Amino acid sequence: MKIVYVTTNLSTGGAQMMLYRLLSRIDRKRFSLDVISLMDCGNVGNLLASLNIPIYTMNMKAGMLATPTVIWRLIHTLNTLKPDLIQGWMYHGNLAAQVGGIFYSRKIPVFWNIQHSVYSLTYEKRMTANVIKLCALLSKFASKIIYVSRIGKLQHEGLGYCVDNGCVIPNAADTSLFIPSFTARLAIRKELGLTDNAFLIGLICRYHLMKDHANFLQAAAILLKIYPDVHFILVGTDVDQNNQELYQLIQKLEISNRTHLLGERKDIPQLTAALDIAASASAYGEAFPLVVAEAMSAGVPCTVTDVGDSGWIIDKTGKVVPPRNPEALAYAWKELIALGAEGREMLGNAARERAIEHCALDSIVTQYEALYENA
Repeated sequence: MKIVYVTTNLSTGGAQMMLYRLLSRIDRKRFSLDVISLMDCGNVGNLLASLNIPIYTMNMKAGMLATPTVIWRLIHTLNTLKPDLIQGWMYHGNLAAQVGGIFYSRKIPVFWNIQHSVYSLTYEKRMTANVIKLCALLSKFASKIIYVSRIGKLQHEGLGYCVDNGCVIPNAADTSLFIPSFTARLAIRKELGLTDNAFLIGLICRYHLMKDHANFLQAAAILLKIYPDVHFILVGTDVDQNNQELYQLIQKLEISNRTHLLGERKDIPQLTAALDIAASASAYGEAFPLVVAEAMSAGVPCTVTDVGDSGWIIDKTGKVVPPRNPEALAYAWKELIALGAEGREMLGNAARERAIEHCALDSIVTQYEALYENA
């Protein structure tokens, strides 16, 4: 079966990394794969290319509507590739996949993948909000809508998305790659110039309003009044010293000597395993954060805001707090610190077991493969 994936972009992000993970494990003897990015190739595109998966870029500009040239190029590429199934990925990718399917030379299944939760359309950029609403009108024409979270499915159906063709397949963690590692703990602390027993709390995500880095940093300032020796690491695209908004907030909170901005990194499994506590501080938009599943797989207890399926993922293996509440987030960290190393290790072991049970990569890939073959 030849499948063409149409994704919004291939920049570094959880949705894009999930696509990479899926395609890295899908059975290439049963499925032939191509990827169309509406924008450029991006870092994840380079990873896909290393798997010998052809990448086709439409070069659409960020924040701009697709031009007639982009639409024509998309339709031409699909008719040249001759897929048996089109899989959209993220909102703009889903819309493009559906439009491309309409103008394809024969009728084939078109699947969507929705990596987002929608608490209010006012949180979204105007164009994204319009695409979400347009997709609601077109959703009955999709052969299958794959949501990565239960809450995301309910929210979208509440916005008018078709209720007859949806299913939930959570995002996946590579449980063979994200593993507990004492060696990683020592190595990352040595890199940062910290002692072997320094306490690390981490936030791993790109810089975006919905990720609410301010919430994390404000909670850090609160916790440091009680535990002044804790260190905080922030990792992700645009999370570095060049980000003046982030840098100025850290200076204002007077926590620069305990905060480490590491920017975009390729050693995420090692950084994750080095943490004592992993955090997701998001205010909205999250559906099934990949980084939470990965931290759980690495045996790291998590604190998450109650957005999307984050609370369901961690269950009793970590702490769930309201969004936009740094006091609650700091208190959750305090409770985990108070458990001691042995208590956190027990939570981490339970978290890894839960990650293996519910979001192990091979199991998730099998679910996608079954959907494709039954299309």
